[in-house]
Amino acid sequence: MKSHTKNSLKKLGFTIIALLLINLAGMFWFKRFDLTSDKRYTLSKTTLNVVKQIKDPIYIDVFLAGEFPAEFKRLQTETRQMLEEFSAYNSNIVFKFNDPMEDEANADAYKQELIGLGFTPVNINQTVKGKKTLTQVFPWAIANVGKKSVRVPLLVNNFGNNSDQNINKSVQLLEYAFTDALTKLTSTSKKKIAVLKGNGEIGDKYLSDFLIAAKEYYTIAEFNLDSLQNNPLKVQENLNHFDAALIAKPTQPFNDSEKYILDQFIEKGGKTMWLIDKASIDLDSLQNAQQASLAFPLDLNLDDMFFKYGVRINGRLIQDLLSTPVTVQSQNGEMPVDWLYSPIIKSEENHAINKNVNLVKLEFANQIDTLKNGIKKTVLLKSSAQSKAVGVPVRVGLMDFMDGVDESAYKEGGQIIGTLLEGKFTSAFKNRVKPFKAVNPIDDGTQNKMIVIADGDIINYKYVNKKPLVNDIDTWTQQSYGNKDFLINALNYLLDDNGLVDIRNKNIELQLLDDKKVEEEYTKTQMLTVGAPLLLLLVFGLLYSWLRKRRYAR
Repeated sequence: MKSHTKNSLKKLGFTIIALLLINLAGMFWFKRFDLTSDKRYTLSKTTLNVVKQIKDPIYIDVFLAGEFPAEFKRLQTETRQMLEEFSAYNSNIVFKFNDPMEDEANADAYKQELIGLGFTPVNINQTVKGKKTLTQVFPWAIANVGKKSVRVPLLVNNFGNNSDQNINKSVQLLEYAFTDALTKLTSTSKKKIAVLKGNGEIGDKYLSDFLIAAKEYYTIAEFNLDSLQNNPLKVQENLNHFDAALIAKPTQPFNDSEKYILDQFIEKGGKTMWLIDKASIDLDSLQNAQQASLAFPLDLNLDDMFFKYGVRINGRLIQDLLSTPVTVQSQNGEMPVDWLYSPIIKSEENHAINKNVNLVKLEFANQIDTLKNGIKKTVLLKSSAQSKAVGVPVRVGLMDFMDGVDESAYKEGGQIIGTLLEGKFTSAFKNRVKPFKAVNPIDDGTQNKMIVIADGDIINYKYVNKKPLVNDIDTWTQQSYGNKDFLINALNYLLDDNGLVDIRNKNIELQLLDDKKVEEEYTKTQMLTVGAPLLLLLVFGLLYSWLRKRRYAR
């Protein structure tokens, strides 16, 4: 007996020492294990780098506390688990869940305050205590450090998806949403973007919302190509201080010196995003007695450059049956009419730039051809299957589609409107007389990227029919368009050296119930989940009683 007790004490002692050693090692070595099949809680290297570099406490308030339907409960749980993962790697990340409806007396005031800060609520139907109610949910978080704050959207609400699909996409983007917010809060050095002026580019008021969003990532500055007409070398030198150039809807031709400045900027690694119209037509030009105008070709003198880089923008306007109406004045006030020149593009999600992006609205978009030249091309935007391209010049009238359309004529689907180009670009001025003698000219450039979109109005997403949207919602389609997300993703991809935008490619598959299968097999499922356990319990009870009687009857 003493020997047995002694051995037990030894085992207990070894167990205690082992536990102490394991806990001591845990103070110096940290490891978490993700047992999910899709590795949803395995943070990317980019996220870990951002999280581990945080020195000051960051406080995150999530407005997803409370009782929700199953799908929002799922988002609530996944958000909490994601933030727990962040906090496990850096205790400076502190989060709290708030319920805006918890205090009924002040709930309305709290809701109005959140809406005033830009947190748009979502209305959901749910049954509470046997009564159907309409509840406002705020699927948002806000991250704060010092006096800086960043809003974090938690819900994807894409056109054509049901609630379960949108929740699934939202969960996929949780890591990106929070890493993006932390990057905005902690970034100290920003890359510089030149917004080109001097060739009749789009007005500042139509750019303002996008530039405000881009400033959270980059330093933005206006750059006039014609500022020093007699000193192109100085203009080239000044442009080289920037990392990227945005060319948004120019309407006046570029001269050869301006083209060569841009060409050399590209050859030396400068990123460019081109938002180009190839036809001269605008909704404003239709505001006349005839409510019509002529769309004619617009020559910006850029065709040779684009041809060399691997694309050709054609003077052909896209008409798409998947489009948003245009507003016209009638005796009874404003009314919507079909307007096939305003296509709304549903993303194919074939790249990190357009993944989980809602409908992108365009206006008088043109068609692009891609050319074989060794440059990798990724189509980011293309028209629906029911679309076609019409050549210019062509008469365009507000009432063109009032009497209906022949849908059989719209079979030229998949017209390319926007594309990403990646590779080593050859100078458009190679083997040509140069307009001026550049410093260290390059004919075969370094590895580079550019994006070409054949619609200047893609950046004009805050306005529909030249009128500002209310709460970013199109009155006629009830959609909040994804133009800003698409354009910001595009810039991030062009300038991203830390892989932030690649987090958008993370795939997470939530195991959702098949409603149709549940309905078909409801009785069978009931028997298996409710009847079978009760039957097993009854059999076990009878068997136990029989065995007990048999044992003690002797």
